[in-house]
Amino acid sequence: MLKSSFSIYSLLDQFFRKADQIQKVRAESVLFQEKEAVEYVYLLLSGSVALGRVHMRGKDFTLKIVNSRELIVEYQIFKENPRYQFYAKAVSDCEILAIKKDQFEEFIINDPDAMNAFVAWLSTSYLKAQMKCQDLIMNGKKGGLYSILIRLCNTYGVKNEDGILIDMPLTHQELANLTFGTREVIQRALKELREKDVISYDQQKFTIKDLRYLKQEVDCQNCPYEICGVN
Repeated sequence: MLKSSFSIYSLLDQFFRKADQIQKVRAESVLFQEKEAVEYVYLLLSGSVALGRVHMRGKDFTLKIVNSRELIVEYQIFKENPRYQFYAKAVSDCEILAIKKDQFEEFIINDPDAMNAFVAWLSTSYLKAQMKCQDLIMNGKKGGLYSILIRLCNTYGVKNEDGILIDMPLTHQELANLTFGTREVIQRALKELREKDVISYDQQKFTIKDLRYLKQEVDCQNCPYEICGVN
């Protein structure tokens, strides 16, 4: 039985990849919009894609950011005439493989290894979502920010002499979208962290200088990286 969250990607890549099917997508391009009829699932071969939704009042919420070697399935699988639950927008230039919804579902149903791997992937995705909800509900806006910074370290972190560089450009507004807060609240919290020398910010990149402080503030459970990320 295939157990890694990465296995379903490998199986789909092997079965569906053809050189002429690979699409190059520029940063800021939209793959699909919320409530559109589902046509494809996507294999993200390289780059990053943000998934989210826009509130009726215009507030943009980023639910997660997926990176290369990931599967994007944002609808109720096996449901008749499904629609996408969220939008998907390229954060950087990407290469993707678009797989027809019906072909994807047929493959999952008829290949036992694919079904096992897909269930394992869904289980991990469920735990990620539950942990994010827990952090935001139990720790409030400030704790939610700390949690997202920890997750960004796990997903994009690069150790250097100052601490851990989050090697992904982020504006304060984009960070607010990830934490479901306002830019003003996030700016105040970040200012407090800079004054305590917990973080630094240069050229739209954060460096976490005291990760232990953030973890203590949110009672971090030190979950595996595959669960504690922004993907």
